[in-house]
Amino acid sequence: MTRLVLFDIDGTLVHTGGAGIKAFAKVFATEFNAHNGVEQIKFAGRTDVNLVREFFGQHKIPATPENFLRFFERYVHHLEHILADSHKVECPGVRQMINGLRALPQPPVIGLLTGNIRLGAEIKLRAFNLWREFETGAFADDHEERDQIAHAAHRRGSRLLKRELRGEEIVVIGDTPLDIRCGRAIGAKVLAVATGGATLPELKQHAPDWAVNDLTEVTAQEVAGR
Repeated sequence: MTRLVLFDIDGTLVHTGGAGIKAFAKVFATEFNAHNGVEQIKFAGRTDVNLVREFFGQHKIPATPENFLRFFERYVHHLEHILADSHKVECPGVRQMINGLRALPQPPVIGLLTGNIRLGAEIKLRAFNLWREFETGAFADDHEERDQIAHAAHRRGSRLLKRELRGEEIVVIGDTPLDIRCGRAIGAKVLAVATGGATLPELKQHAPDWAVNDLTEVTAQEVAGR
């Protein structure tokens, strides 16, 4: 039986009209005088910290703690303003899935497993009135590598439930092969959705437990193993 369900954000829960990418580009241009290169970076499935490190490397900007802090302080400011004017879309079946999980006789803990920094995740999900739906989570603040973020999410879910969760009691929901990989890193089951970073055939190549076009094609009961 599933006791913890962990959702990715971008391309899995919501589409923000590229607000995150635009905010990245704005900060690089205004704070670091670096105007090119964002369009060459692959954002899907990556962590914010890793993305910034790659861009710093491209532009020979020192990847110091001070520069990371400077970047993210401005990033969240620009993200909020850009998001307000962006075309925002919630992915199909998201609320249906969350409500279905909550309605189960023994509902699992519902959390986040994302490459966003925590405040960035909150800003994005508050724009959809979704932030309050999640009881726990792990973010790019926890670690630069997504597999390690998964371990942090596992630990926090276990603490909430007051016992060490087995991998098979966890389901990770995401839209890229990197989401599948990080789910496997903690022994979790993986539900892959083709609503964002990869097509359905591409996702199936990585052998998730479920691969669907969107969350309307699977029920909360199936995900929870009921």
